[in-house]
Amino acid sequence: MSLSWSAAIGAGIVAGVVATGAQIVLWWSFTDALPEILFRDARLAAAILMGPEVLPPPATFDWQVMAAATFIHFAISIAYGLILAWLISRFGMSTAFSLLAGSIYGLTLYVMNMYGATFVFPWFSAARDWITVVTHVVFGISLAWTYKALSKTQ
Repeated sequence: MSLSWSAAIGAGIVAGVVATGAQIVLWWSFTDALPEILFRDARLAAAILMGPEVLPPPATFDWQVMAAATFIHFAISIAYGLILAWLISRFGMSTAFSLLAGSIYGLTLYVMNMYGATFVFPWFSAARDWITVVTHVVFGISLAWTYKALSKTQ
């Protein structure tokens, strides 16, 4: 099975949206921090491009921060989508095995993002919690499922 670039890119975008939606639902269900936690996490991502000067409180809406965070979020989601799609294609995984691989991939991304990336961007340590773990697993599963679905249509 060969890699479908368009399916991988599409899966990265879809998984980025699904994971963000899941994270917002979990925040809404288990914390009383919305929308501040959303604005905080947007600042954490935006600081990759804009620098750490966007980090200090208050965590309020800023369209430039949200635009930078959205760009970073989808660029990374697409890159991660290409990697998982390559693995799924390379090993000819069934849908069930792809979903299992996606969940493991999501956990791996959590460790890489929340522990590895903090060597360069230490501010991400603020987002280490169970909701972020679950969100990464949701990302991996939705990435695998979407890639499998989109690559069948091509």
